Amino acid sequence: MPTVIKCNKQIEIDESGFMRNPELWDEEIARILAAEDGLPSLSDDHWKLIRFVRAYYLKHNSAPLVRKLCSETGIRLASLYELFPNGPANGLCKIAGLDRPNGCV
Repeated sequence: MPTVIKCNKQIEIDESGFMRNPELWDEEIARILAAEDGLPSLSDDHWKLIRFVRAYYLKHNSAPLVRKLCSETGIRLASLYELFPNGPANGLCKIAGLDRPNGCV
């Protein structure tokens, strides 16, 4: 696995750029990952989704289903894709510092 330096931390990533160690994530890394993904700034709704996905992942060791994500955060599906044009897996989960989800989100 390749290793990159972000915010003075060595971070192992997979071939698609997903972090392999979510515990190394912090909000500054999220901002960098978002900018690399074409999102120069993160709104309150971005952070709401990022924090929810991270908390869910840390509790359940998997990303939530999209339906749960929308119902728990109150953010509509269409808005989710407006906020993360690359989709919840390739956008949201990557920016949240999670590894690539399998069948979830």
